[in-house]
Parts: sequence; C-alpha cells; structure tokens
Amino acid sequence: MGSKKKPKSSRSKKKTKASADQALALDYVRAWAHPPPPEPSAAGADADDFLPAQASRGGGGGGGGDVLFELHSHSNHSDGFLSPTALVERAHRNGVKVLALTDHDTMAGIPEAVSAASKFGIRIIPGVEISALHNPREVAGAGEPVHILAYYGMCGPSRSNELDSMLLNIRDGRYLRAKNMLEKLNGLKVSVKWEHVTKIAGEGVAPGRLHVARAMVEAGYVENVRQAFNKYLGDDGPAYARGSEPSAETVVQLISRTGGISALAHPWSLKNPDTIIRSLKDAGLNGMEVYRSDGKVDGFSELAEKYGLLKLGGSDFHGRGEKHESDIGTVRLAITTLCCFLKMARPMWSAAMKDILLKFAEEPSAANLGSMLKFGRANFDVYSPINTGIHVVDFCLSSWSSRDDIEDVELEVVRLKLAHYAVER
Repeated sequence: MGSKKKPKSSRSKKKTKASADQALALDYVRAWAHPPPPEPSAAGADADDFLPAQASRGGGGGGGGDVLFELHSHSNHSDGFLSPTALVERAHRNGVKVLALTDHDTMAGIPEAVSAASKFGIRIIPGVEISALHNPREVAGAGEPVHILAYYGMCGPSRSNELDSMLLNIRDGRYLRAKNMLEKLNGLKVSVKWEHVTKIAGEGVAPGRLHVARAMVEAGYVENVRQAFNKYLGDDGPAYARGSEPSAETVVQLISRTGGISALAHPWSLKNPDTIIRSLKDAGLNGMEVYRSDGKVDGFSELAEKYGLLKLGGSDFHGRGEKHESDIGTVRLAITTLCCFLKMARPMWSAAMKDILLKFAEEPSAANLGSMLKFGRANFDVYSPINTGIHVVDFCLSSWSSRDDIEDVELEVVRLKLAHYAVER
C-alpha cells in the first residue's frame, strides 16, 4: 500500500505566501531603486549625462540581496559633520542603495548629494527634517518640540515656494534661538562666543544646538556633545531656548500639500507620544520612525499599528565620530516595509511631477526650468531643452524618474501647451 501524502500545514502555507510576498516586494523595490535607462528619444540624445552611472552602464535592477535604504541622515548643511558628497561616499561604502538626505530645515545639500550619488548608482530621496511644536492649546511659550521628516520625489516639492518660505522662517528663528541659548549659558557662567558657534556651523548654515554643544566642548566646558545636551541644552535644560517653529500639524499639512510623505522622527524622545501621534494622524501624518539601529521598538510599532501609520526608521547619522553614534545604513528596513513606503509615496510624487510641469507650461522659461530641475540629474548647462518645446517633458521626466513613474502621469495637456509655446517662438 502506498503511503498517503500528508496535507500541507497551515504554517507551511503561510510561510510560502510570505516568501512569495517578499519576492514580489523585492522586485518592486529593486525596479524603483535601479531603474533601467529610458529608450532614446528626440530629447534623450544626452540621456547618459543625467542618468545614474549604474543605469547608464545598463546595470538595471538585477542582482541579489536586499536593497538598503537610509531614510534619516544629515550633512554639514545643517548639523552634520560631513559634506553631502562625503556622506554619499560613506553611504556607498556601507552598501546603501537609496539615501534620503534630511537636513534640519533646509534642502540646500540635495543638489550636491544627487551629483555625488550619480557616480555610484545611488538613488537620492530629497528630504528635510522640519522643526515644529506640538501646542494644542496654542499657549505662547508652551508646547513640545517635534521633528517631522518629509520625503519627496526627484522633482522635489510642488508649490516649493510655500515650503521654502516656511523653512526660511524656521532658519531665521534658529539664529535668534542660538543667541538666546548663549545668553542663558553666560548666566550659568559658561561663556561661549557667537563667532565660535557660527564658525562651527559654517557659512550660510543656521546654527543649532549641536553647533552650540560643539563650541562648549572646544571651549572645555563639557567633555562631549552628549554631556552638553544632558546638562544644558536638552529640551528641559537650563540653556534651552525655542525658535520660530510652526505647529506640527501645520507642517504635516504642508508636506502633504506639496507632494511629500510625512513621518514623525524619533517619537521615543517625546513626553506624550500617543497624544501627539493621534493629533498628527488627524492632520495627515503618513508614518513614524519605529526601527532603530539598536533594534528596539519600545512599543512604537504598536502605536504605528494603532493609528495606521507606515513603520519607518533610519540611523539619524550626523558623522560625529562618537562611539555611541549609529553609522549610516545600520537600520535595515524589511523589504516589505520599503515596498509599502514606495507604494504610498510614488503616486504622491507622480502627482507632484504633474503639478510642477503644468505650472511650468503656464509660464515656460529657461529660468523656471532651471528651478524646476534643481534636484534632478540633468546637465542643464550643457543641454537646455527650452527651445525644443514639447521635449521639455521628456527631459524633465528622464531627469526625475523611472520609466513606470512616467507612465503614471497624465501629461498630454502639458505636451500640447509646450508644443504651442515652441511654435510661437
């Protein structure tokens, strides 16, 4: 008698389905992270000038293993120690394939990061970490500091003037805030000179607490940056001061309005995370950091599930060179997590592309094109397609996106408007 085959257990079926889901997610993420070069077109003769090096060589989306994303990093355009170029090079050495540069209250480092990344086939997500306050009762001088991460497509934010205005106001407030902190430190017999702080920050960089802390270390008042925060500059410290931060809800709404994905940064630093997360979810928050380099989630995974938020994470790398600092790329997000992130983000990024192009079609000019492509991979100095009318669309989309992003955007109206403009010229 032949032996009867035992039916597969439910556990085995679940494992098979999970493996299949992971394989599909990996294919999806790889296809986005390493897009194939677009087919040659009338506007694409110089395509290799603005495609990532890996794509230009036909590297495509093949290869094995997971795709390493780094979704939280800082350069010397805010309070990081490395230039965007050095940051990208370090990310490359650590195996990062997709890097979000999220400097505090500025996106000034993105173009340099994009340029550096093109040499390594790394994809850059233009990002920013925005300083805000959660102050539900709108009491002057009250509220809890909150940081919101914004992630944009390669086209950057639509309605960029709105975001630029908010970030500029925050940065202006950082100068006043830093001076107030120095006054408080002087009152505590800790004399730190303004010139010392601004020199550390660098030309054109709004000084933050980390710059003040580094000045304190160099002046010999504390042993390290952590001690400066613990003893003086922390949120409850005697030298802490606020700037001109907008409400966290306003920030989340602006990110959504400008085509970005919003995520709450380091919620474990909040005094009352549940209340803040609930309020921000109502305002349109998309996700929150849950995963850390030490592997701890400390109940924040459950909070993300409770409010239906994406579970994200990143190293928050600054390049301080301290033993306790997580290196860039040390937070490895599951491929299914990355797939969920991209499936939420890409339609929003595509809508932003369409919005930007439609606005350009209303007022086409070389100056507006340069502004529109500030985060793109285009060699604008070499190839200026403003004279080719309709080809502006192909040029921009090649600079910004992968092939399937292009297919997602309805652009016939833009093409017709730009063709009419070219005829008039």
